[in-house]
Amino acid sequence: MSPIRYRIELLDLNAHLYAVRTQIAEPDRAGQVFTLPTWIRGSYLIRDFAKHIVRLRAECRGQPLACTRLDTRSLRCAPCGGPLELYGEVYAFDPSVRKTYLDAERGFFNPGSLCYRAVGADGAGCELELPVPTAPACTGWRVYTAADPARCDVRGWGSYRFADYAALLDHPFALGAQRRIDFAVDGIPHALVLAGDGAADETRLATDLQAICSAQRALFDHRPQHRRYVFLCQLTASGHGGLEHRNSAALVAARDAMPRPGEPATRNGYRGFLGLVSHEYFHQWNVKRITPRAFAESDLGRPAYSRDLWAYEGVTSYYGDLFLLRSGRIDAPVYLDLLAQTATRLQRSPGHAIQTLADASFEAWIKYYQPDEDSPNSTVSYYVKGALVALLLDLRLRRAGRGDLDTVMRALWARYGGPEKPAPEGALEAAAAECSGLDLSEFFDSTLRSTAPLPLAEALSGFGVAAELRPARGEDDPGGRHAGAPAAADLGLRLRPRQTVIAHLTRGGPAEVAGLAAGDQILAIDGERIGADNWLRRVQVLKHGEPVQVTLFRDNRLRSQTLVPRQPPADTWTFTLATVDGETAQRRIDWLGV
Repeated sequence: MSPIRYRIELLDLNAHLYAVRTQIAEPDRAGQVFTLPTWIRGSYLIRDFAKHIVRLRAECRGQPLACTRLDTRSLRCAPCGGPLELYGEVYAFDPSVRKTYLDAERGFFNPGSLCYRAVGADGAGCELELPVPTAPACTGWRVYTAADPARCDVRGWGSYRFADYAALLDHPFALGAQRRIDFAVDGIPHALVLAGDGAADETRLATDLQAICSAQRALFDHRPQHRRYVFLCQLTASGHGGLEHRNSAALVAARDAMPRPGEPATRNGYRGFLGLVSHEYFHQWNVKRITPRAFAESDLGRPAYSRDLWAYEGVTSYYGDLFLLRSGRIDAPVYLDLLAQTATRLQRSPGHAIQTLADASFEAWIKYYQPDEDSPNSTVSYYVKGALVALLLDLRLRRAGRGDLDTVMRALWARYGGPEKPAPEGALEAAAAECSGLDLSEFFDSTLRSTAPLPLAEALSGFGVAAELRPARGEDDPGGRHAGAPAAADLGLRLRPRQTVIAHLTRGGPAEVAGLAAGDQILAIDGERIGADNWLRRVQVLKHGEPVQVTLFRDNRLRSQTLVPRQPPADTWTFTLATVDGETAQRRIDWLGV
């Protein structure tokens, strides 16, 4: 079967338009059907990529061909003898890692946002052509991708080949005049590509990323042996996020998160960037190759439900931070701070007592990616709680002397890491029990299928880590070691960044009891004007139990409510190394290295 050929042109930089031509030499004689994905693997929300198609037509041998829409993502072309060409123009102005973007400074696309699948031709290879752009603004632009070139010039413009449509979807492309930082891991070329302004210590970036990637590959016996791996990173004012692919990752990071030349310390922002890199890199095993069966069998048209999403995202979150420690990028006290911050995020989300971790995984399609003002009160993050359950499982196995989570991950890799071997539901649960010989049913029922509190303090004490649950020391206290005195009072609300508009309220907290609501704009407390500049200072002098008058706007109408601040809850964790010896000391050495 002849390959399906795609040609993607940069049609109009200022209008943010790509032109996409899909050519199939031997179309279905009954009428070729084309479909576009509605979601992208690694991000569990129906995104309806077809909504960005602004013009669509088909032709055969230069003659127009009628197209009939079957649904919002599918169409059927009238029968023809071929070759058939489908032409589309796509609006591309989504700066995230999930869709497409194009302007006079850069381009980025996931092929699933642009390239229709030819139904019935799944066994055919695919070829994607990127012709050299003619716009003056594109002078000096290059192509950055992990895809295999077929016929390309030195800047990457030309043709790329793929085994099939699924492989095409798994290779994002970045276009522009971007900085490329090269390093090698196990002899495999790796690169970090940075788009956007911002000074960065490129030598340090290469050193740190090489150490993290090398440590992770060692866990999986230095496999797989792919040709290359590329991090495609867009620098923005305040972004943070990523999306995994088999041989690459698309990232968004804040400019000031980059390490500055000559800066010796590891700031929180840069530590967060390294954690993002570590997380997405680990996904090349846990998700991209150890793949849930529901995702592997999906045609990307409808949600692919799984109650195991915690095992893929939560476990990866646990390892994302742990490999910062194992690679020597942070020390054990800082790692425990990161763990404490994760535990604090869970503690401050009342929804952890409402939604189970298994249900959070299953309902990600309608809840996690579509949060509202009540989400903290009614849902739990499968990233956050999943990471803590992974921690508890790791400690449980280590404490029993029955291996560790590394052993379980290697077993999953051996069993499901090859092609055509997707993992069934409950794969991690089964592998943990099999590897350890332990009956873990009660553990998993409690942590995954109930809302019982996680026994963090008890588990950590067996490894010489003291756990303290305390009130926050100000609104900027994320957990872990933090200076400052505890706040005197709590209002039970959170504001939108740099505003005095209420983002959400804690269920049963003082603000909710007083009748305040999300979206209210707070103007004054006891007659004193409130702004983003003095909010923290004003709240810090309030006392629990002493009523205050809150003046606010709701729907452009002035209101006044009486609010009684409460004593700050103990919702903030600190984990610190304790003095230990004997077996406890050895267990801690095996886990944390200290």
